[in-house]
Amino acid sequence: MASVYDRWHLSRPKKGADLCAEHSSKTRALVPSADHGKGKRWQVRWRDAAGEQQKENFAKRSQADTRAATIEADLARGLYVDPAAGKESFRAVAERWRTNAVHRGGTASRVERALRLHIYPTFGDRPIVTIRPSEVQAWVKDRSQVLAPSTLRVTYAYLVTIMHTAVRDRTIAVNPCAGTKLPEVRRAEIVPLHESAVHALIEAAPPRFRAMVLLAVASGLRQGEVFGLEVDCIDFLRREVTVRQQLITPDKDADAEEGETPEPYLGEPKTHESYRTVPLVGLAVDALAAHLQQYPAAVVDIEDRTDPRKPKRRKAHMLFSNDRNEALKRAGWTWVWSRMEERANEALGKAYAEAYAAWVQRGRPKGEEPAQVRVPDGASMHDLRHFYASALIKNRESVKTVQRRLGHSKPSITLDIYTHLWPDDEDTTRAAIEAVLGGVPALCPPVKIISG
Repeated sequence: MASVYDRWHLSRPKKGADLCAEHSSKTRALVPSADHGKGKRWQVRWRDAAGEQQKENFAKRSQADTRAATIEADLARGLYVDPAAGKESFRAVAERWRTNAVHRGGTASRVERALRLHIYPTFGDRPIVTIRPSEVQAWVKDRSQVLAPSTLRVTYAYLVTIMHTAVRDRTIAVNPCAGTKLPEVRRAEIVPLHESAVHALIEAAPPRFRAMVLLAVASGLRQGEVFGLEVDCIDFLRREVTVRQQLITPDKDADAEEGETPEPYLGEPKTHESYRTVPLVGLAVDALAAHLQQYPAAVVDIEDRTDPRKPKRRKAHMLFSNDRNEALKRAGWTWVWSRMEERANEALGKAYAEAYAAWVQRGRPKGEEPAQVRVPDGASMHDLRHFYASALIKNRESVKTVQRRLGHSKPSITLDIYTHLWPDDEDTTRAAIEAVLGGVPALCPPVKIISG
């Protein structure tokens, strides 16, 4: 129960005490206390949910009465927030959430990096209760000048989750992120690589990685899933590849020493649906067999975190490794890919020049001019995954099948990314309806259309 007390006057004065000349009246005799005239007059006292006594002072009685009523109602409904708790810094609350949250794979390092680079500089040292909705909106506007809309949404989601956790812990009463408007995310339509560009990339790959690139094209696996394959993930008899883990290279930590490179580890796949088995064409299986003959599986001592409860170090027989028989790292592969891209575009340019010269020699027949194909700037191994998806869609595989092959958590994700690639054929629609209604008799005679 919350009660209001008059700090400036005694509630139980002794008999004969001198009355307060300033505040006494004909109907009420008040005796001044030792705090008379010092600070705010009215004090609300209550015991919080833990039984600890709390106090808060107000200048006016009406303010104190309102606060007392609010506290009583919040205590009764279990919504009471300790005013002192909100004085905790945002950084302290965020670090408590970050260290206690359960993250998959490399998410933990991405969260740490987003907090350190984009959220802590603005809110880190602020008492969390002082952060206002207008300040959150201003932060969004500022970060939108630095981050792409999709990346900003992910970073903002961390901020929202931290504030929501603070509300649940009764550290703050309301989430200041409520009502915040974010920049619209306009997803650019995926343009799959041209078939000739994919062939050129495979040919341009160093011998050690040629089978790996071919496997990525033939399976649609994510880069980390390809890097994390062990020999027993390939079933050569059934012509299948099983995804049960991925190789994760953490982002560099703020406390890491200069020049120190984070060590990769084996972790869980991206989503539950990413645990999957993908059929392979014979060409890919044969290429993998030839690869293992020339480059036997490397035995790599690596940390295995596929079971977060029981991380361990073990010897992994990696299907693909670098020339030092180590697990592949993003930085090293980025360099290899950039050289592949250069060689592929050189080959594509040469092929175009030859085709163009032949076309000119034939007298430039209309409709036969060769198209100039190249690997676009900014392409990556993920574009091989898009190419795989486009091949399935082109051959009229269902959304559910494409989702399962790619390991998306929901069909809606597959549609969001690739819906523009599914054929939209009006003739097919008409044929489907005509097949259903073909036996229905005409309800009216045919109409003769007169032209002109």
